Amino acid sequence: MRLLVCGASGQLGAAIVKMFTNRADVVPMTRAALDIADAAAVGRAVADASPEAIVNCAAYNDVDGAEDDASTALSANAIGVLTLARAARSRGATFVHYSTDFVFDGTLDRPYTEDDEPKPQSVYAASKLLGEWFAADAPSHYVLRVESLFGGPRRRSTVDRIVDAVRDGKPSRVFVDRTVSPSYVEDVAGATARLLALRPASGVYHCVNSGWTTWYELAKRIVEILDRPAELVPVRVADVPLRARRPQYAALSNRKLRDAGIEMPSWEEALARYLTSP
Repeated sequence: MRLLVCGASGQLGAAIVKMFTNRADVVPMTRAALDIADAAAVGRAVADASPEAIVNCAAYNDVDGAEDDASTALSANAIGVLTLARAARSRGATFVHYSTDFVFDGTLDRPYTEDDEPKPQSVYAASKLLGEWFAADAPSHYVLRVESLFGGPRRRSTVDRIVDAVRDGKPSRVFVDRTVSPSYVEDVAGATARLLALRPASGVYHCVNSGWTTWYELAKRIVEILDRPAELVPVRVADVPLRARRPQYAALSNRKLRDAGIEMPSWEEALARYLTSP
């Protein structure tokens, strides 16, 4: 298989490139090398690569910044996705795109499924939902909703912020009332490879590590794994001034992915694997 990976130098993109290096002929394209909203540039890149699959890891992820810069968020998260989907359609390639738990409003008391109605509460969330819809312009497509990504070489995640604070002996402020299903980038990349091998029905799939947790409980697990004294400062979502609203309960069910033959490890196992890997 020949694979065109957009956003190849980012946290998830780097994991995708690593995962497929010995499985496919990978053509990595960084954000600097390819503006996915530029239809002419995308057309040339796809024509040159002649991919069987296009994997889009490029995104605008500044959740609060998007409130003041909607045009940039929409360009990367919606228009660029449509451009790639149309290129995939013209090429007859499968299109893989990644979305987010932020498309939900976070008011449920049980894990969200793919059948639940999205209700974005911010500019960023709306731009990502538009991207989901536009991805379907490619007849063969997979939209994978991930959340709270951790892992990879770029160490900019909330998990890494907590880890660094624990290792440096500094206090770490963590939410006690925000529930998430963390996603280890290596497991997301592995699930992507399985999807492209198994080829289940096109559509939206939740692609997170199994289970859910509050950020405070996750931080406690980090402390246990690292076996170091730490000061965890519990905070509530309502007490933190944020420009954009976050879904407070954002656990995702990945049953649809499991029914397709892809089992995701638990977040606890994935976190331990990440923190104890060389």
